[in-house]
Amino acid sequence: MYEWSEEHRAIIDVVRRFVDEEIRPHLDDIEHHGVAPYDILRKMFEVFGLSEVARDTFERLYQRKVAGETAPSGSRAQDPALTLIPTVELCRVSPGLVTSLGVSTGLAAGTINKLGTPEQMRRWALDLMTLEKIGAWAITEPDSGSDALGGMRTSARRDGEEYVLNGQKTWITNGPYADTIVLYAKLDEGDGADVRQRKVLTFVLDRGMDGLEQSAPMRKMGQHGSPTGDVFLHDVRVGRDRLLGGTEGAPGSGRASARDNFVAERAGVAAMALGIIEECERIAIDYAKHRVLWDKPIAEFQLIQLKLANMEVARVNVRNLVFSHIERSKAGVSASFAEASAMKLYAAQAACQVADDAIQVLGGNGYIAEYRVEQLSRDARVLRIYAGTDEMQVVAVAKDLLRD
Repeated sequence: MYEWSEEHRAIIDVVRRFVDEEIRPHLDDIEHHGVAPYDILRKMFEVFGLSEVARDTFERLYQRKVAGETAPSGSRAQDPALTLIPTVELCRVSPGLVTSLGVSTGLAAGTINKLGTPEQMRRWALDLMTLEKIGAWAITEPDSGSDALGGMRTSARRDGEEYVLNGQKTWITNGPYADTIVLYAKLDEGDGADVRQRKVLTFVLDRGMDGLEQSAPMRKMGQHGSPTGDVFLHDVRVGRDRLLGGTEGAPGSGRASARDNFVAERAGVAAMALGIIEECERIAIDYAKHRVLWDKPIAEFQLIQLKLANMEVARVNVRNLVFSHIERSKAGVSASFAEASAMKLYAAQAACQVADDAIQVLGGNGYIAEYRVEQLSRDARVLRIYAGTDEMQVVAVAKDLLRD
């Protein structure tokens, strides 16, 4: 694959029209006035019939789970471009929308569908997949970001047929508004075992449960279209019906599911980066053609041309990473942890550099909100932090290279 197909281009045109008509006019409300993004996302689901698609997908997953079937590793899936194209197009205007959407329908619902019983899938996952409810995926803690699993302190203590949860999760996407929270906790068996090695369990919580507190949205540098907050647990009591899989020994441990989600999340960042790069490049080229300095467009100056050329190099490279991911996914070939990390590392850094260069091309205008590149620069910066920092991507790649 080296280019979008005609069908893909048609989808791009339709999605881009929706973005221009339904999202750009409301962008200031999201960016500067604290308006949550969920009504816009729900309208997108309505316009494109995505709720019906989600219901059909859920029923297939549900029937497979009921029959005791599991999708084999590397199984062929529907064209992943159908998911990545909206990601790219939304990220041209508001990457935060993609973050909120992906966490709710992807991480939260996906974890329930993978680890949960059929009853748990029906109880929670379908509403998340259709955006009737908003989901959060809570693993990160104040002292365990990059060391999310080993350093986890949130605990689950057995008490008869129930568990008692205590702890704090932070930087949780959708946390302030989530109706459903997929939460990871360490099993506290009171045996003095090393906390780092304790079993990780995955629970599903609902807004309003006794002892569950969701903070107000944090004030952040960027991605204002994605509300982020803390989740506090004070003796939250849950039954086994809220333990994904229903038993502590259910297939697909909490640790394994978290790792699988990291791979998918890191691959998705490349598509987000592509949207940011394409929009910043478009704005910079248009500005360079029309901004006149010393009686000629600044596009004629070699230093400006160098920045534009570097943007195009980044765009082509990241686009090719996305295309490669699409082709391999269609062929049933899954990216390794190191490959997903390498993709995420390069794409995130490229998006930040292109956005910064776009600001420089626009000069003072690049620094004000009207021209949007300052927003995209702020939004891009977190791509080098969430889903694993640059440094952790380097560690993942290097360990794979040095493995005997």
